[in-house]
Amino acid sequence: MSEFLLESHGSLHVLRLQSDDGTNRLTRQCVLSLTDEIGRLAQQAPPTGLVIAGNTRFFSAGADLAEISALNGPNACEFSKMGQALMAVIADFPAPVYAAIAGYCMGGGLDLALACHHRIAAPHAIFGHRGAALGLITGWGGTQRLPRLIGKGRALEMFIVAEKISATQALKIGLIDAITDDPVAGAVRRLAA
Repeated sequence: MSEFLLESHGSLHVLRLQSDDGTNRLTRQCVLSLTDEIGRLAQQAPPTGLVIAGNTRFFSAGADLAEISALNGPNACEFSKMGQALMAVIADFPAPVYAAIAGYCMGGGLDLALACHHRIAAPHAIFGHRGAALGLITGWGGTQRLPRLIGKGRALEMFIVAEKISATQALKIGLIDAITDDPVAGAVRRLAA
């Protein structure tokens, strides 16, 4: 199975993360493939926009913990730089990028959503950066992007306490822009307007 499906509607693209188990983990191969594909889309005729989505249960569970546990120092640094390259290609995309979030958006998946210019979530979406509970901290830019978006104190609380927050809480603190039953359709509507 490919790491994602791409639907193009003219110059508007919807990229749907996918995995065999449905958690849309950001494996090494997935990160490299996404970086290449989003970079390719950025080079095409001026895009209208990009929507990144998962499925109804998971936007993304984040990095693959089995891969992370096998990393040593130099490999961990390479893995971190690889994730940073993906986040940079998203943040630097030449048109608006929306994260259309349904279900769980955790760890590296949250980093990916934070790299997007806008975030729209389903009412049942759950957000968290649970790395601290596992003895980890993100190396993909979330420690920089989250405080800029919701403030240092609230971001530290999310990182250190490793709490999960609901879509309603995420909207209240400014983590997401809107809640809608169909985040992909909501993002496409905004981009087509």
